[in-house]
Amino acid sequence: DFNWSDFLKELKLTNPGDINVGQPDFFKAANEVFKTTVVEDWKPYLRWHLIHDMAPMLSSDFVNENFGFFEATLRGTKQIKPRWKRVVTKEDEEIGEALGKLYVAEKFPPEAKARALEMVNNLKDALAERIKTLDWMDQPTKDQALKKLAAFTVKIGYPDKWRDYSNLKVDRASYAQNVIRGDMFEVDRLMKKIGKPVDRTEWGMTPPTVNAYYNPNMNEIVFPAGIMQPPFFDPKADDAVNYGGMGAVIGHEMTHGFDDQGRQYDAVGNLRDWWSKASADEYDKRRKVVVAQYNAAEPLPGMHINGELTQGENIADIGGVKIAFMAFKKAMAKKGPQPTIDGFT
Repeated sequence: DFNWSDFLKELKLTNPGDINVGQPDFFKAANEVFKTTVVEDWKPYLRWHLIHDMAPMLSSDFVNENFGFFEATLRGTKQIKPRWKRVVTKEDEEIGEALGKLYVAEKFPPEAKARALEMVNNLKDALAERIKTLDWMDQPTKDQALKKLAAFTVKIGYPDKWRDYSNLKVDRASYAQNVIRGDMFEVDRLMKKIGKPVDRTEWGMTPPTVNAYYNPNMNEIVFPAGIMQPPFFDPKADDAVNYGGMGAVIGHEMTHGFDDQGRQYDAVGNLRDWWSKASADEYDKRRKVVVAQYNAAEPLPGMHINGELTQGENIADIGGVKIAFMAFKKAMAKKGPQPTIDGFT
């Protein structure tokens, strides 16, 4: 059998504690392969994986061969990205918060963060109002839903504390070596977290990322500075623009906390059923309607959307737009009549 104790010792993990194995069947099968495959066969296999992994960081011959098969042939990608874009993408992977610090200074001033936080709070209020008025959810379940909503951790733009890269060596001698050192730095950082409390301030995306997410284990909604840019968001733009753009994204992520998967987690991120049976049954009826609606969609002749597989995103899209519009109307009620834009109010 594969000696996991020796393997962990080589990683300097002498006492890792309990390990949660996410795919036990894989390791059972792999153990049988380890027993029947000689070392001399493993060596070229592992060499190939190393070269394949590092090919994008090597000379143009490696880069072009790798792109020609894995991107052009397998994925149909027509053209390789310019070198500078590939390098910046890798920088974001390896030292994303260092890159993010520069990006934020240029693209996300404090007033933008304040405006975004105001929007998030307005959307939270709108969602709370929506939950309170649901005619199919009983009061005990509403109380739990409101508790979960109130407990949302909101992260906007960038971390409160930047990651320290002072121990990471970066130079102009070798791009590949910089990447290897960056990978080793990250592995070391992650291994130092073993046995320590979960750091709830940590981000799962870098500040320049044009994306957002809801994390059910942390019950948090996260909006990097990269998505808080035009056309999604502009602190100088009209509320109609910001709520119609970024507001729908914020509402989308909030709704994930109550979609088919997110609803299974409670206010502190534990996997726990906090729904009454009656409310869960009513939710399921409405979920099935959304699934059927999207199953009927035919974006191309003969090709239908799989409503079952996409239900989480579909529920979040519907909820996001609804909540954003509610929040926009509440904001307008506070500010009074807004100017007409190109004939539209």
